[in-house]
Amino acid sequence: MSTADQHTVSSPSTELLELHNGDHMPQAEFHRIYSTMPEDVKAELIGGIVYMASPLKISHGSNHVVLASVFFAYESATKGTETGNNTTVIMDDESEPQPDLYMRILPECGGQSGTTEDDYVEGAPELIAEIANTSRAIDLHRKRAVYRDAGVREYLVLSLHEQQLRWFDLAQDAELATPADGVIRSLVFPGLWIDSAAVVNRDHRQLMETLERGLAEPSHTDFVKQLATSQST
Repeated sequence: MSTADQHTVSSPSTELLELHNGDHMPQAEFHRIYSTMPEDVKAELIGGIVYMASPLKISHGSNHVVLASVFFAYESATKGTETGNNTTVIMDDESEPQPDLYMRILPECGGQSGTTEDDYVEGAPELIAEIANTSRAIDLHRKRAVYRDAGVREYLVLSLHEQQLRWFDLAQDAELATPADGVIRSLVFPGLWIDSAAVVNRDHRQLMETLERGLAEPSHTDFVKQLATSQST
């Protein structure tokens, strides 16, 4: 990023009416400006720097749907969890990302994130997933570091260039190897089993069959009971 592309906002009183790629500002100022912009504009604040999204290609949107289908199916079978798509997440004073997907335990069920009065996620969801194409360098480096520092526990990156679903344990700051059977078993959400090859191959039947096996595990049953108990206390 060149110096010419950078804009620095020195205080909340600065009269900046729109966002530009490379702007530097705190989260509160970013949120104020972003709230006034047209709804078709997508921007994120990552570590105090503004990133304006490029138009999404078919490869991004179509693969997004594949992973989202697994997340939603898991939510439907796991009361007390919530998945979101391109939702603003107010993480801290320097970051307000809009991840492709998140999965969280609801606040009332003991989750680590909250919900603001004006309907945004506040804090770190337990799991975040990104579809990485032109954003690969940001997703795998700067975003990964910001998510780790904010307390996101698990991170998935579907790298379209590599045709690979990459899996990170952010609590340990480590990338995990995909098991020999190709199935990623979530560290945070028992029963959330994702067949990595089926994601890459867009094989919905195999994705759902793998997830169903995960949902049949006793650990998922126990997790659902745990969430219900947390909600009732």
